Amino acid sequence: MKGYSLEIPDNCASARLEGVNASYKDLTEVCGRIRSRKTNWALAFLEKVADGEAAVLYKRHNRNLGHRRELGGRKGRYPEKAAKIVLKLLQSAIANGKVLGLGDEYTILAVSAGKKHIYPRLSPKGRRMRMTLQTSRVEVVLQGSAVPKGVTVTPPAKATTTPKATAPAAPKAATVPQAAQKPADMKAPLKKDEAPVVGKEQKSEQPKTLKQEDKAHEHKHEAEKMQAQEKKKPQAPHQHGEYKKG
Repeated sequence: MKGYSLEIPDNCASARLEGVNASYKDLTEVCGRIRSRKTNWALAFLEKVADGEAAVLYKRHNRNLGHRRELGGRKGRYPEKAAKIVLKLLQSAIANGKVLGLGDEYTILAVSAGKKHIYPRLSPKGRRMRMTLQTSRVEVVLQGSAVPKGVTVTPPAKATTTPKATAPAAPKAATVPQAAQKPADMKAPLKKDEAPVVGKEQKSEQPKTLKQEDKAHEHKHEAEKMQAQEKKKPQAPHQHGEYKKG
């Protein structure tokens, strides 16, 4: 693989190691424990692992691997060779960052390891058995806290406020002289086609419907029947008169 596996930003420092004679599985697990960490913590951790004082947690390449008490019962190992290689590479990346003027504090933005080459080999003694030699590669990218040298940072320009456009004033309505104005009380003459307006006092007479005429006729008949019944009733004697004889 040529170059880095990612595009390096401006405020970052990097270091790469190619064709190292170490297990890429151990390098991968060591890199995974220091990813997204501060460089001060990573340096202290790698020094302990290189001295055999701390164990490294293995998450992927852990088949038939023993459990470690210091890891809370999870699988791990003491990859001293891989820790020394990553420690040396990390120190080189920090030195590159100081040359670029990125400050003293860094964050590990990206760190990875993988397989590089495979060489065929034969055993030196005894039965001639075929073997392979695998080499690995490691890369580290650090993000600095300061602005790199030769880069000028310009503050954003302030937004200029444009004056608000004022709407043109509406023209004033023309005033009509009092002599030309007609009084509201004066009634305009009615046209032939227009009908007179009926007010509250004057109501237009509407023609009676057939139902209204039938009801009036029934009321008259009922009044006549009531008068006839009153005539047929026996008249009571007068208060001071006498009863009829016979």
